[in-house]
Amino acid sequence: QVHLVESGGGLVQAGGSLRLSCASSRGTLATMGWFRQAPGKEREFAAAITRGGTTKYAVSAKGRFTISRDNSKNTVYLQMSSLQPEDTAVYYCATQAYGIRWTLPDSEGAYENWGQGTQVTVSA
Repeated sequence: QVHLVESGGGLVQAGGSLRLSCASSRGTLATMGWFRQAPGKEREFAAAITRGGTTKYAVSAKGRFTISRDNSKNTVYLQMSSLQPEDTAVYYCATQAYGIRWTLPDSEGAYENWGQGTQVTVSA
């Protein structure tokens, strides 16, 4: 089983940037995804990346977030810019679940091995 640890969250002013990291306990061939959960809301998809580097973004993330991965370091990144208060959430990473054949899924149920999350707070 893969153990994931997110880091890089914090408090930033509107318009600012943050880079989140998701370190894996071992290498994985799986697609990796970033999700976020705002207070009182369900967890929602933000971005995903295949091992080969093909990406997919939520509409809210497109043009502002960039997902990348360094397979040599077993780490996935989420570079976030032009952050707004509505981006405030706990951000989670996860691996595509074994047996899920859908390419770059954006459904929470298609992922497993969730990390503990990292808090991102954007002040107005």
